[in-house]
Amino acid sequence: MNAFFTALSFLTRIPVPLRSQPGSWSRSVRYYPAVGLVIGGMLAGFDLVAAAWFPPWVRGVLLLGLWVWLTGGLHLDGWMDTADGFGSYRPRERTLEIMKDSRVGAMGVIAAILLLLLKASALASTPGPLWIPLLAAPVIGRWALLPAIHFCPYLTQDGIGKGLREGLTPVSMAAATLFTLLVTVGSAGIRGLWFLVIPLVLVLLLGRAARKRLGGWTGDMYGALVEATEAGVLLLWLLLTEVWL
Repeated sequence: MNAFFTALSFLTRIPVPLRSQPGSWSRSVRYYPAVGLVIGGMLAGFDLVAAAWFPPWVRGVLLLGLWVWLTGGLHLDGWMDTADGFGSYRPRERTLEIMKDSRVGAMGVIAAILLLLLKASALASTPGPLWIPLLAAPVIGRWALLPAIHFCPYLTQDGIGKGLREGLTPVSMAAATLFTLLVTVGSAGIRGLWFLVIPLVLVLLLGRAARKRLGGWTGDMYGALVEATEAGVLLLWLLLTEVWL
């Protein structure tokens, strides 16, 4: 249970009864999809009791504001830093310096604005209940980190990625994937299986760009992967509901 609380405290602002134990950090990665379900459940609950009473665009912005607050902007910060680094078209070392800089550049600001507008508009435009994408997107977004951590090389020996790969055994990987499938299919039905295509494609594309440009992944790229996956799930659900309803 301590590993789950470690994951929850790292990925969200939610206070937890955390006591540091050896190995809890490396084991915490297997609980990332479960943390996504906690986030999604809180978003769906908020939408049920408050956001649904407002017009679509106000509803979308309120949900997105809570979404960012719950995560402390952790993944959004990675998205902006990745946009700044890769958008600079500088050599490898300079790109890494830009990504580590606490200041946000023009490319990061533009990327954040476009991403938030995309998410809010997808939420505002989706017909029918929003609890399905609100549950699925955070779960799949955090499940996307598992194949990225397991199969793609981390750039340095320190940083947030240190030790996480060792905690992903075949059994824990399979269990986390089964959990993600159950949540996805349980909420969205069989068409929810299409959601899993998004993170797999993004891991391949970002992995290729990371190896070519930097030689491996950084913590910022993990955050960018989560944000891109969540946005992709929201957009795909909008398309599916438009076509299937």
